[in-house]
Parts: sequence; C-alpha cells; structure tokens
Amino acid sequence: MTRTWLRWLPAATVPAVIAAGVLAGSLPASAGDPLPAKSPEQVLELIAQHRDPSFSGTLEQTSDLGLPDLPKTGPGTASGDTAWLELLTGPHTARVYRDGADSARIQVLDRLAERDVIRHGDQLWFYNSKDNTAAHAVLPAGGRHPSGQESVPTPDRLAAKLLAALDRSSNVSVGTDVEVAGRPAYQLVLTPRSTATLLASVSISVDGQSGMPLGVEVKARGQSDPAFSVAFTKLSLQAPDAAIFQFSPPPGATVKELPVPDHKATGAKEKRGTATKAPGTATKAPGTASKDKVKVSGTGWESVVELPAGSLTKAAPAKGGPEQQGGPGSAASLLAQATVPVAGGRLLSTALLNVLILDDGRVFAGSVPLERLQAAAAAR
Repeated sequence: MTRTWLRWLPAATVPAVIAAGVLAGSLPASAGDPLPAKSPEQVLELIAQHRDPSFSGTLEQTSDLGLPDLPKTGPGTASGDTAWLELLTGPHTARVYRDGADSARIQVLDRLAERDVIRHGDQLWFYNSKDNTAAHAVLPAGGRHPSGQESVPTPDRLAAKLLAALDRSSNVSVGTDVEVAGRPAYQLVLTPRSTATLLASVSISVDGQSGMPLGVEVKARGQSDPAFSVAFTKLSLQAPDAAIFQFSPPPGATVKELPVPDHKATGAKEKRGTATKAPGTATKAPGTASKDKVKVSGTGWESVVELPAGSLTKAAPAKGGPEQQGGPGSAASLLAQATVPVAGGRLLSTALLNVLILDDGRVFAGSVPLERLQAAAAAR
C-alpha cells in the first residue's frame, strides 16, 4: 500500500477492466462497539498505514452476476486457464495464509476436493486434488505469478486495485460501521457520479484497528443484493506455521513445468532491435498503441477497454460453437456457453460487466451497456 492513494480527490473510480476480478459474497451487516468517527480521508490514511501482514483466515465469496453455473473442475484447472470463468459463478470458500510478501497459500475448497496455489520465495505451485495434477514455476527475482494467476483475490489485494485509480468520477463516503470476522470495521463507499454505468457502488470494509481491508462488496444498478463480494468469516493476525508454505506433489501426481518469460531479456532484445533499425525505416509515432496492447477509451466508470484479438481464446473464431472451440472444460468451450450472439460477434453479459467479442477476435469490455461497447468498436 502506498500514499499515492491519498492524492485526495473527493472521488474514486474503478477501471472497468478491474470489475471482472472484483466480483465475489455479501458483507456482514452488524457492527460491534462503535468505532471513532472518521472522514473518508482518514479511512484512506488508515488503509495506507497498513502493510502486508502475516495472517490466516477463511474467505467466503458469492456471485450473483446472472451467469450460468460452470464446472468447478476440469482440464487445465491446475494452471488456472478456466478458473477465472468458474469463479464468477456461485459461492466459493477458500482458506488463505500469508506471511509477508513472498509466502502465501490459497486453498479453494470444492466438493470433496480442493485447489491450491502456493508461493514460497521463488517457488510457485498450482495443485488440483480432483485429478491429482500440479503445475510448477520458478519465479525470477521480483517476479509475479505467471499470467497474473491468483485463484481467489483477497480483500486487501482487491482494495488496492480499486483505490489505485482514485479520481473525480465517483463520490467517496464512510457508511455505517460493520463487523467482519468478529472485527469492527469502517465502510468506505465509492459511488459513481455517472448514471451511464452498470455499477451502483463499491464498499470496502476496513479493519478499525489495523487498517487491513476485510471485505469488498460490489452492487449493480437495479439490484438490492450485492452482485459480488468477498469477505473474511474467520481471521487470525498471527503468523501461520511455516510448514503451510512447503509443498511437494503427492505420489502419482502429474506435474507440468510452467515457463516464465524473462522480461529483462525481452526488453534488451527490443532495445537492440531498435538500435539496429536501418536508416529511414518508419517508426511509430509517440503515443501510438501497439496492436498487442490494451487500449482504453472514455474515463472513470464509463471506461471501455479494448483487448487485442485472441485475448480470451485462440481456439476458434468468436462465431464458432462449443464443439469448434476446444474440448469440454476448455476456456473456449466455457466462454461459448456463457455468451450469446449479437450483431458482429458474441456478448458475455453480467450485472456489472459486459464483454463484446467481435468476429474479428477483438474484445471490448466495460461496466457499460452493450451500445457503448458497439460504439467504441465502430470508432476503431
């Protein structure tokens, strides 16, 4: 957490692309002993003083996005290629353990099975007990998870993403105190000023003592119940047993090694390529976006994100049916089940986020109506 959040702008916004990762279960509504009154600025200060803690706890997530239920396990779930879709439907329970920035374990509890993500130093493991499969990667110094994979975002990580983009597109207030995992907490409420967005509000429950975000709740317009939220039901701020972060694949497990891109080598190669370019060769004008990069139009809650062609699936064109887009359980097949045909492509529609997948492979996403996505696509 950094004080860059505290460039106080009496408002805050969440870029639309973040919305898909924010969705998750309702926050408890009752509070214990009253907390000292604080202004929004003071609650932000409290969060900013929080550092990566050592803790263990149980998270409950629920989603009411209007998506069909998707399988909880299947081919590829150990490496996380379909988990991002499945985690947007139904309730989920996870145990979370963290000891500083480099030791973490998340156990997603499925019926008669569990999925684990374990990081200890530079060692990263994904494990699925359903089919006894594992994936392993060795992270480079300062490295992040391959493809940014995290099975269940924790409230403090979600809050960091939500608050990193504070601007004047939403109002910020402090709501009624709540109690989360037995701890009294402030409610920091972000409300969009625009009515041209699917989001109604975001509430972040902030521990009144430590400043640790304990829950995140997202509501959609026209709905009384949360569309997504995630919150601790149990929490201990003591350091977990170090053995929790040690992992060895069980006997008979199928293990896959995951390649980790060497970003330093890639950067050096690009610099060499630029230096040896022949005189007179055309170069991109400053500010021109690469075809592989994400582009954003609009601002605040009305932002529309354009993703490069093939971002969601490279298995088949958007018009293909499930039988053309990979086997059952593949990301392409699950995506096909969750989308409906619209003019020019297919639409993944949820209470908080719309994703337009065009026939040419381009993807437009935002917390806005379909018409706004189609207008952004026509302008490209």
